Amino acid sequence: MSDGSTGEKLTELAKRRGYFFRSSGVYGGVGGFYTFGPQGAALKGNLEEAWRDRFAVAEGHMEIDAPTIMPEPVFEASGHLEGFDDMLIECPECGATVRADHLVEDGTDHEDAESLPIPEVEAVIAEYALSCPECGAGLADVAVEEFNLMFSTRIGPGDSQPGYLRPETAQGIFVEFPRLSEYARNKLPFGVAQIGRAYRNEISPRRSIVRTREFTQAELELFVDPTGDGPDLEPVADVPVRLYPASAQADGGEELRTTIGEAVADGTIADPWVGYFMGVAQEWYEAVGVDPDRFRYRQHLAGERAHYASDCWDAESEVDGNWIELAGFAHRGAYDLSNHAENSGERFTVFRQYDEPKTVERAAVDPDMSELGPRFGADAGAVVEALERLADRDRAAFDGETVTVDVDGERHEIDVETAGFAVEEETVAGEHVTPHVIEPSFGVDRLVYTVLEHAYREDEVDGEPRTYLALEPAVAPTAVGVFPLQRDDALEAEARKVARELRAFGLSVTYDDSGAIGRRYRRQDEVGTPFCVTVDYESLEDRAVTVRERDSTDQVRLPIDELPATLAALRAGDRSFEELYSNN
Repeated sequence: MSDGSTGEKLTELAKRRGYFFRSSGVYGGVGGFYTFGPQGAALKGNLEEAWRDRFAVAEGHMEIDAPTIMPEPVFEASGHLEGFDDMLIECPECGATVRADHLVEDGTDHEDAESLPIPEVEAVIAEYALSCPECGAGLADVAVEEFNLMFSTRIGPGDSQPGYLRPETAQGIFVEFPRLSEYARNKLPFGVAQIGRAYRNEISPRRSIVRTREFTQAELELFVDPTGDGPDLEPVADVPVRLYPASAQADGGEELRTTIGEAVADGTIADPWVGYFMGVAQEWYEAVGVDPDRFRYRQHLAGERAHYASDCWDAESEVDGNWIELAGFAHRGAYDLSNHAENSGERFTVFRQYDEPKTVERAAVDPDMSELGPRFGADAGAVVEALERLADRDRAAFDGETVTVDVDGERHEIDVETAGFAVEEETVAGEHVTPHVIEPSFGVDRLVYTVLEHAYREDEVDGEPRTYLALEPAVAPTAVGVFPLQRDDALEAEARKVARELRAFGLSVTYDDSGAIGRRYRRQDEVGTPFCVTVDYESLEDRAVTVRERDSTDQVRLPIDELPATLAALRAGDRSFEELYSNN
């Protein structure tokens, strides 16, 4: 593990070199909001594109871009209005608000206080006589309350519609399922990806971009047939993983070193689809620069699982001596689609074709409109639709003499005889199925921090201390630094020409002619640029340049006409610098 001091050094480097810094600093800033500078925005964009390539394009899934503000009924149906809370404790002396579970974790040996119920958290605070981190006042007798994390807003002027900034990108996918399933030709499984902003009004944002109030998620919602075949695990079966199951956490057991195939086979990972994406993610995280020795999967304890999840594993990385969540892999079941179907009155199913037609019993209603028309007037049609939906999902509701339906928030009692309820036999070619949802959900901002922290290095070059970021070339903000050896019109003209050719080839390039060549190398090392190209006086004669690799500081001589393709291959990982160096 790191010693914890890396975080302070990294935060200073990030601010100085344009990776990230607190937003609105000229007005004092506000907690939980950060701006990504030129280097950070480029790194973040490269990571997002790498995620898109692997989890959307390579898997054959579609991608959408939904609004970040959605009306209140969406979050009533999703359960976020009732169940998206953190534990809040407010100091009676100074008024500071703190997440109660963080207070417990910081002041005791409890590591997962978020999974504890509120009475237990209050008991721990009292047992350890925990105090306010701001003023030191005791909090033993202060009640812990639930605090909903969603930002509210109003949509439109005047008596406008209430809405919320989305706390996850997933709901933008779920509410559009009826149309998206048509685009997928109603064939399961199919996936829908989305990369975008989400918002959570965190009680105590902290640790720079690790816990913020506005952040970027990359989410995939995979819709699967609940009785269908699972994934082909062969591509990931042998991927080694480090697992921390709930059972081991509960009894103080050790982490498990195994493979995806073995973990699915023995039931440690209960759902094969969840296991599949954990295997894909393990390899992907390593490819973008997460240290595999500081990475694991931790299963959620029962008390900390989201309201919609039947099982969930977090991808966690170790940074600054602590484990942080990078992604969640959840089996959401039919929770979301069923709730949106019930609340919207729309169909959130796909049609499963049978191999051969079947004779089945079907519940139906044939209401007596001579009774319902005069009674309900213009609302009679809505009442009939409510009866039809109820008969389709709960025929037992018609077992008595009357049946109750809800129309626009009003409950109406209707005679079963008037409803015309009956169970009939019919021959059908298939059935409507509510898909289950498998969700890999990635936090992009935390990944940026992890990649930077895991890439942070200090060493010596030619007897001088050096700080550098050993970023993977494929995600580094700048691929190449181009320098003239010194200030000279001919060298500068040639170096600028090289930079233009590399940019035209699709490589991100920084041109720098300021200061000694060693100082220019150090600047590019510190921001993680993997390769530097120096144009010298020999270049004007032999049409070759010197290429320096960041980590080893080794150098090779390459013809200018081979430079763009060679650097592109190095950045993509199709060639190694070691091979180039040994053959030079």
